Amino acid sequence: MHIGLTGGIGSGKSTAAAALVGLGWHLVDTDAIARSLTAAGGAALPAIAEHFGADLVDSQQGLNRTALRQQVFADANAKRALEAILHPMILAEANRQAQGHVHTVFDVPLLTESQHWRARVQRVLLVDCDEAVQVQRVAQRPGWSASQALAVMATQATRAQRRQIADAVIDNSFISHGELVEMLTKLTQEWQTPVKESRS
Repeated sequence: MHIGLTGGIGSGKSTAAAALVGLGWHLVDTDAIARSLTAAGGAALPAIAEHFGADLVDSQQGLNRTALRQQVFADANAKRALEAILHPMILAEANRQAQGHVHTVFDVPLLTESQHWRARVQRVLLVDCDEAVQVQRVAQRPGWSASQALAVMATQATRAQRRQIADAVIDNSFISHGELVEMLTKLTQEWQTPVKESRS
């Protein structure tokens, strides 16, 4: 069975993904794939440097994420160009990592925006969160501020849009880790018995 896991920045999606791994699910993390593609020697760097400029490759020959983030947030065309470079590479690697695994969870931040991913999985699980809590969590990360968190949130699907495509929603605003694991355990057991038809 393939589950698509999604949620906005700071929602606790990564925590839910780790919990699912603990429950025996194989995780394909598309954010981790994207980071590997843009790390030193990453397969996406030549195309990114050609399109956005060689100055975006830092002294360690990896991506200057801060500079690229500023470009992408300021220019919708830049965002689309970056996605056109990264998304096919991410998809190919995600499919490779999923091979041979019966129960896989695909951690996909932009699942709501992607028709492909919604068709690729049998169920969509949304980790939802109060927006004020999202901002607070993200602002606590090194190198981030509340204004940067809000800027990212403005580029992502809305909570309502994510809820519209989800088969199940877990509100992770104020629950404990134990409560999250309990909800995930119950939900995945229900979904696996029986495994139903894929989305069309």
